[in-house]
Amino acid sequence: MDEFVHYLKQGANELGIDLPESKVDMFCIYKSKLLEANRAINLTSITDDQEVAVKHFVDSLSCLLVADTGDWRRLVDVGTGAGFPGLVLKIMNPEADALLLDSVGKKVDFVREVADSLGLDGVEAVHGRAEDLGKAAEYREKFDLAVGRGVASVSALAEYCLPFVRPGGLFVAMKGPRVIDEIEAGRKAIGILGGSEPELRHLALPYGAGERVLVIVKKERNTSKKYPRKAGVPARRPLGER
Repeated sequence: MDEFVHYLKQGANELGIDLPESKVDMFCIYKSKLLEANRAINLTSITDDQEVAVKHFVDSLSCLLVADTGDWRRLVDVGTGAGFPGLVLKIMNPEADALLLDSVGKKVDFVREVADSLGLDGVEAVHGRAEDLGKAAEYREKFDLAVGRGVASVSALAEYCLPFVRPGGLFVAMKGPRVIDEIEAGRKAIGILGGSEPELRHLALPYGAGERVLVIVKKERNTSKKYPRKAGVPARRPLGER
């Protein structure tokens, strides 16, 4: 655990993020539960202390470089998986409410277990599809911040996430350097969905863990009720692509 703490603290420090000891302790518990649960269910292929610290926890913390905790009180993480980045951001902003969505029930169960173990209030982990939940009255355009980390294109992530964001709120897509290949279509989709011209924030993850590109979009107007489209359609026929 000492190695994990070292890489976690140093990695966060390299991004300019201060981690109080209380947060470090919570992340240590989280990491232990992640690796323990991973023996039974497929949560992550990353198990090395350095890689877990940097590629999961520090990577999640990078969202705070563009979405300060003082700017959001309601967070939704679409496709949260094992809770990255949403549960990490909730730990850093415990007064916020967090909705953590995933289409895999066992991953949602794990996120609930970690949140309960850490004594976190205001966490709602839901098993479901973003295309369905983004149309639900209790969630639609109710969030200050939506985040998405995964392999979906910018266009698809925008259609999954922007319907949850209130006008004036923020959508952050966590992408790799190949996002440049997607950004033209993504820009068109974001405009259709009510978002601003996307801003790209490039950063290098510590310890040579790769390049992260944060795609930052402000929600400028309400999303048309046509979106999101039915489950599976945003991935098969992304908005903005021919």
